[in-house]
Amino acid sequence: MLGAARSGADVLIQELEDFTPPERRAEARALAPEIFARWRADGVLAAVRVNPLDGDGRADLAAVMRGRPDIVALPKVAEPAQIAALDAEVTQLERVYGIAEGHTRLAPNIETARGVMQTYAIAKASPRVVAVIGSTEDMAADLNAERSPAGDELWYARARLHLECRAAGVVSVDCPYTFADAKAALREARQARRLGYSAKSAVSPAHVAAINRALTPSPTETASALRIVRAFETARAKGKVNVRLGARLVELPVYLNAKRLLERARLLGE
Repeated sequence: MLGAARSGADVLIQELEDFTPPERRAEARALAPEIFARWRADGVLAAVRVNPLDGDGRADLAAVMRGRPDIVALPKVAEPAQIAALDAEVTQLERVYGIAEGHTRLAPNIETARGVMQTYAIAKASPRVVAVIGSTEDMAADLNAERSPAGDELWYARARLHLECRAAGVVSVDCPYTFADAKAALREARQARRLGYSAKSAVSPAHVAAINRALTPSPTETASALRIVRAFETARAKGKVNVRLGARLVELPVYLNAKRLLERARLLGE
């Protein structure tokens, strides 16, 4: 876990819920400060996924907040009230541990149909919410959907979650690919990008490179976007409202999308 930053992920999450047996949670909590410090030293954001507050979540928070996590993720969120309660708990612990109030950001995990339908309200339930994370297996189970490597059964849930996040002004994090095939993980990450996602979670470190590759603008894409921007700005300077570039008619929305791609490439150092 301490070497996880080598995976290439931008955010690392200490998992205290499903992947940590209840009998080992106290041990995992005790490791949090060291883990978070190492991850931050390696240049990544340190996050933790605690249990629901009506389970072990409060005990998780009381321990891990000593390590000042950048983000706290809460699983199985279906109601805005769950995030309001988490906000109150985190605020209290920031005061206890001398953490600047508001430092800790929140990331609800949406894992049910009801949660998807309330994503906007959940994202707006606290100013601490910076992102919302989609689910794969729990979502499919709640939908009574048959799982497949292609993932068609989750297409609407993923699209709806992204739409609601955009409306709420928070980052949408696509669900993880939970099959072993790295090529298929790349394909699904490219699908996520077409839907509009700029972030995707992973349960397998082997998938991180594929996700980064899919969500990072390539040199070809960057060059194409630059041509669009230059052509449109030249046309505008001449008083035109659009410009034909090859077979494509470039209008304002296309120009703005190209500008966004170039900004993303700049932020990612491409």
